[in-house]
Amino acid sequence: MINDLWYKNAVVYCLSVGTFMDSNGDGCGDFEGLTRRLEYLHGLGVTTLWLMPFHPSPRQDDGYDVSDFYNVDPRFGTLGDFVEFTHSASRLGMRVLMDLVVNHTSDQHPWFQQARRDRKSKYHNWYVWSDRKPARYTDGVVFPGVQKSTWTFDKLARRWYFHRFYEFQPDLNTANPDVQAEILKIMGFWTQMGVSGFRMDAVPFVIGAKGPRVVRPTEKFDMLRQFRELLQWRRGDAIILAEANVLPSTNMAYFGDEGERLHMMFNFQVNQHLFYAMAVADARPLAKALEATRARPATSQWGIFLRNHDELDLGRLRPAQRQRVFAAFGPEKDMQLYDRGIRRRLAPMLGGNRRRLELAYSLMLTLPGTPVVRYGDEIGMGDDLSLPERNCARTPMQWSTERQGGFTTSSKPVLPVITGGAYGFEHVNVAAQRRDPESLLNWMERVFRMRKEVPEIGWGDFEVVPNEERAALVMRYEWRGNAAVFVHNLGDSPLEIKLGAKALGRHGGQLINLLSNAHSRANSKGKHCMLLEPYGYRWFRVGPLDYLLKREEM
Repeated sequence: MINDLWYKNAVVYCLSVGTFMDSNGDGCGDFEGLTRRLEYLHGLGVTTLWLMPFHPSPRQDDGYDVSDFYNVDPRFGTLGDFVEFTHSASRLGMRVLMDLVVNHTSDQHPWFQQARRDRKSKYHNWYVWSDRKPARYTDGVVFPGVQKSTWTFDKLARRWYFHRFYEFQPDLNTANPDVQAEILKIMGFWTQMGVSGFRMDAVPFVIGAKGPRVVRPTEKFDMLRQFRELLQWRRGDAIILAEANVLPSTNMAYFGDEGERLHMMFNFQVNQHLFYAMAVADARPLAKALEATRARPATSQWGIFLRNHDELDLGRLRPAQRQRVFAAFGPEKDMQLYDRGIRRRLAPMLGGNRRRLELAYSLMLTLPGTPVVRYGDEIGMGDDLSLPERNCARTPMQWSTERQGGFTTSSKPVLPVITGGAYGFEHVNVAAQRRDPESLLNWMERVFRMRKEVPEIGWGDFEVVPNEERAALVMRYEWRGNAAVFVHNLGDSPLEIKLGAKALGRHGGQLINLLSNAHSRANSKGKHCMLLEPYGYRWFRVGPLDYLLKREEM
């Protein structure tokens, strides 16, 4: 069972093939270049790679406008290159997840081109149409300020088509059984190519009702069960990691009461309240979000993340809370996006403060779930706010001080490499940090390794341990008779934290530090007293490991 639930104790690394490593000098990353860097990722401690879309695409939306679900964009290589990549990853013990973007297609997809030309074509009903301009044609806009409506008139079809996102991404009619069968076919194809599962894009929209008369889309959760059953038949240990920014009250409907639907979901509720808690140096909102998302089946798991390839979505926060996060991490208008989020990478959001970066990553690694890190964040990459929308945080990987940061030999990379300033490749790159024992990269490698040695986080039950400091988050996990405790100071002032041994559970009289030799023993009153520096953190295993303490006394 533990092997089947490998995702419970994984470290997931998200990357875009096109901006990771270019092997042939054409300015675009490719699977051959990615394969060459697998040893780097393996050494970092990554166990699972999540690939952003690599299908053929006009790339009006960074590949999320797919024009062929069964192939690889020629810029990235061939299907053979992909299979060689998955084989090489498997040889190193790493799994591969890929984006499954089936809510919509590109308007250049042959399905849509046939649908708009011929109403009698089977593909016409694969999309969502209206003979008249829907009364609520602006409802549900996902990208305010950029996207004008969710319905567009097609002159060739002489009908209006629905698109939850941009107008060049017509929505598939996912209620159509033929479309559902095609989605299963797509999943089956790529599992045969060696993937261990899918990060499914926009899940609430995939399973939601669509049409000109729909006001409040109802979700067809049985579709999720069908997807899971297909994976169990084709490859028993394959998973779905869902992008579903939904309210906690609906989480169990997505997971399934018995875990028969989704394997994993990103925990957007915790993500947003984590940044609010950091902005106001108050752990209580984060603790409430953790409690609100506690419920999940035993086989299900949360994906815990800080930043991803999209904006930091703050739409679930109250307006006043959102403004506090904006003020702390994205005060300028060009740092914000869609009136709800911040489009910066983590390092510049936190002012390049190493202590604060470590605190944030320590939180990501020790909150209940599986950590998901974005490429380049292990070296503290920055952003290029001159690029439009989300592209500012999607710049090429910075490998060295060589031309174009070692990403490509071309003078025209697919996106500009960050150069100059504090985050330019001249200062922030893999090669320099590998040679520096105190670098962020080497610190990340150490904590990734330690995170995998503490399965209590991914498998165990958690509780937030009460303490007297608002800025302090203390969490305790227990699994199979073992326990671990994590202490974080979200504030910019030092804190003395007092913890009762009884509150820490069995053997709470001693805490073994997992990241240093600073162990803690309860005093004569049965309390642990520890001083945490600003943005400080501690990882402890709860006894009984007396011999470690005795060794420190020798």
